Amino acid sequence: MKPKYKLGVNIDHVATLRNARGENFPSVLLAANNAINAGADSITVHLREDQRHIKPADVIDLKKNIKKPLNLEMALTKEMLSFAIKTKPKYVCFVPEKRNELTTEGGLNLFYNVSFLTKAIKKLKKNNNRDWFSENKPTFIEAQNNAKELYAEIRNNLDKHDDIEKFKLFRIYRDVRFSKDKTPYKPHFAGSFSRLGKHLRGGYYLRIRPGESFLAGGFWLSLIHI
Repeated sequence: MKPKYKLGVNIDHVATLRNARGENFPSVLLAANNAINAGADSITVHLREDQRHIKPADVIDLKKNIKKPLNLEMALTKEMLSFAIKTKPKYVCFVPEKRNELTTEGGLNLFYNVSFLTKAIKKLKKNNNRDWFSENKPTFIEAQNNAKELYAEIRNNLDKHDDIEKFKLFRIYRDVRFSKDKTPYKPHFAGSFSRLGKHLRGGYYLRIRPGESFLAGGFWLSLIHI
């Protein structure tokens, strides 16, 4: 299958130059639209916590006024997550940040994020009630975003060896109508990867639960055809 390439253009240093001049020129929005008119499929900006180039107002302005998807690069913090949830860019990319670095120097520590995930799941399992969940929903959202990041990394690696059509992250809310377990939430994250097309069929399933995680793969066949 021939890969479909798309071009994303990062305009961070247009903002760097603007800030150095102490003026509103060059315009970040104009640079984005010029890139789009020249063929860019998306625009990328990195809103660093120290705001050394892109500012929150830039992200809001771009989200409202460009006709192509906006990809927001950001640190994996509660403050940045809250901003992203409020702004709702098309894509979010989590990146590590160091105050003394000139630019991003490496990737995320996925083992740290897995540790965060398991701690969050353990807390939910211990306090599986609606009042506790409501009070701690920001922590759940942070854990859920970490889970999505981990699943996305897994999909990237699956795509190297297989053709994956779609990914589905299952809801954490339990349907208690048909379950003996009446606790309202599942104490795990679970997701499935579906292979591309009817000729491949099948897929993969990964559940993340401390001490009870498992990976499965296979094909579904209705007994009616046997």
